[in-house]
Amino acid sequence: MYRSVSLRAVVCLSTLFPATLLQAAPNTDVETLKQELLELKQRYEVQQKALAVLEQRVRQVEDQPAAPPPKRLAKSPADLRGNTQVAGASTGTGAAAASGGAAGGASYGQSLRDDSAPAQSVSNLYDEASGFFGGGKFSFETGISYARYDARQLTVNGFLALDSIFLGNINLDRIKADNWTLDLTARYNLNNRWQFDINAPVVYRESTYQSGGGGGAGTTTTEQSVTRDPTLGDVNFGVAYKFLDESDFWPDAVATLRVKAPTGKEPFGIKLVQSSANNNLYVPESLPTGNGVWSITPGISLVKTFDPAVLFGTLSYTHNLEESFGDISSTVGSKTPGKVQLGDSYQIGAGVAFALNEKMSMSFSVSDLIQRKSKLKPNGGDWQSVVSSDANAGYFNVGMTIAATDNLTIVPNLSLGMTEDAPDFTFSLKFPYYF
Repeated sequence: MYRSVSLRAVVCLSTLFPATLLQAAPNTDVETLKQELLELKQRYEVQQKALAVLEQRVRQVEDQPAAPPPKRLAKSPADLRGNTQVAGASTGTGAAAASGGAAGGASYGQSLRDDSAPAQSVSNLYDEASGFFGGGKFSFETGISYARYDARQLTVNGFLALDSIFLGNINLDRIKADNWTLDLTARYNLNNRWQFDINAPVVYRESTYQSGGGGGAGTTTTEQSVTRDPTLGDVNFGVAYKFLDESDFWPDAVATLRVKAPTGKEPFGIKLVQSSANNNLYVPESLPTGNGVWSITPGISLVKTFDPAVLFGTLSYTHNLEESFGDISSTVGSKTPGKVQLGDSYQIGAGVAFALNEKMSMSFSVSDLIQRKSKLKPNGGDWQSVVSSDANAGYFNVGMTIAATDNLTIVPNLSLGMTEDAPDFTFSLKFPYYF
């Protein structure tokens, strides 16, 4: 018992008087103790740094918002308008990043911004559907289109005798037309609310006319082609105003107004020349590249998201202004001045589009154009309706948008004619480039 008490006393005294104990210890023991003390200090410093790092991570986790939702192919209306806001901006994330911490918060905020931004294919899809190109302040678009038209018409001149025998002439007429158009379009976007554009088409046309029954022979068919070298068509100007942004209940709505100038070759006064090989065949001297009159087209387009689909619709009305010409006759050797009133037209369309991935989207739509009859009025005469000048052209459209780069989009589109007045098919390829 006495020995234990003595040992405890020695330990206490060594604690209270470490310097005395060190002096009493051999030199080798002192060096060993110093080395152990240095190692303990180093471990303590490492533990302090680890605790600081752990405390910093805990603060970052506490300040960070909930994890963002996974990416979707079609974004919310706010995302589609491009008015995205980094989540957590009002919950202190910005303050946490500025106060210290630093690298982890910055990388997390960057990934969150990337997830919140709309897919590029969706933005391009919206541009095509609404006609409102909000990808940049200025954009330039080069487009080329090809339209194929092939029509056959059976012409009967005669009558039935005894209800079974036809007396007269039967002619089979055919028109094949190939139209190529190069479109150059420049657009300017003001505050993602107004848009101004100008379009200049360059048109190349080739038409082939066939007719049978030449000289009274039913087996004789004559063919003659007429071409038109690339020529400027009708230049048109447009202005669009986005008056409604998409919300949970309302679609994006864009009002448009387009004015077309008669800069192309008008179709009036072009003479029909009889073929020397077939008295049933008449072909035009040249081919027109425009309508020859000023026209005004107001319209509206609507776009609404139903994730993952996007629905869109368009409605427009074209009014053609009355115009006077020095010659409105198609008869060779005759010149008849007068006025022309082209029939007004309505166009309606609707469709659905899907974003296939971040770079590609696809759309399907139908459209219909209904045009009234045109009228001619020779000087000193009355208005006369032009037979078969009214039309109903229906189309089924299959389109795609491909985001080639951040600035360049490729837009192929195929339109299939569903009525006799529509071309058999039209294929177009557009390249909008955003600055």
